[in-house]
Amino acid sequence: VQLQASGGGLVQPGGSLRLSCVVSGFTLDDSAIGWFRQASGKEREGVSCFNSRGGITYYADSVKGRFTISRDSSKNTVYLQMDGLKPEDTAVYHCAAIPEADILVRPFELCYGYYKMDYRGKGTQVTVSS
Repeated sequence: VQLQASGGGLVQPGGSLRLSCVVSGFTLDDSAIGWFRQASGKEREGVSCFNSRGGITYYADSVKGRFTISRDSSKNTVYLQMDGLKPEDTAVYHCAAIPEADILVRPFELCYGYYKMDYRGKGTQVTVSS
């Protein structure tokens, strides 16, 4: 199982980026996926999570209305569309997964349980600066 995040970079405030998380070794149909971020000197934060088996997609309050998580099962890829970027969005962004998710696990529980995710990929740096 592998997760590979990409798409980070340097962007000006107000700009947009789309991160991609390509997964291999399992399919997205029964999985739970989350995007997490960690800024220098700060605790890791669950940005957005979903459970393919059910539940309402979770977004952290800090990104609600600006970020959108989506998936393309045919490409085994999960995206994080980030619009209206702010300097405080600067962080290393990771994706993480539970390939066979429990239907009872709610997405917000996933985003508060980074170390409960079965697999965690390397991150991609996002820097928002003028």
